[in-house]
Amino acid sequence: MISKTERKRFRTIGHTLKPIVTIAGNGLSDSVLNELDRALEDHELIKVKINAENREDRSSTVQQITEQTNTHLVQRIGNVALIYKAAVKPNPKLSNVMRSRII
Repeated sequence: MISKTERKRFRTIGHTLKPIVTIAGNGLSDSVLNELDRALEDHELIKVKINAENREDRSSTVQQITEQTNTHLVQRIGNVALIYKAAVKPNPKLSNVMRSRII
């Protein structure tokens, strides 16, 4: 669970981020999950764009993402979700969270 302070900070950082992963008609395939894991390990905080038919499908997909990748949902607006997962060994040059401390 992330604190209110962290959530607010992550939303601030996420405001300038672009979606890294797009989930389309095929849903959460193994390749999409692998890409999510790779992106989370590199960046820790990422945006995911979900192209689904309706609000329920988007909500369901976001829930599946957080459960299957063991991440925290920071924010969801429309078809874009901001998710966070702390990296085991974060790279200061790639991590969105660490780079925001430097700036």
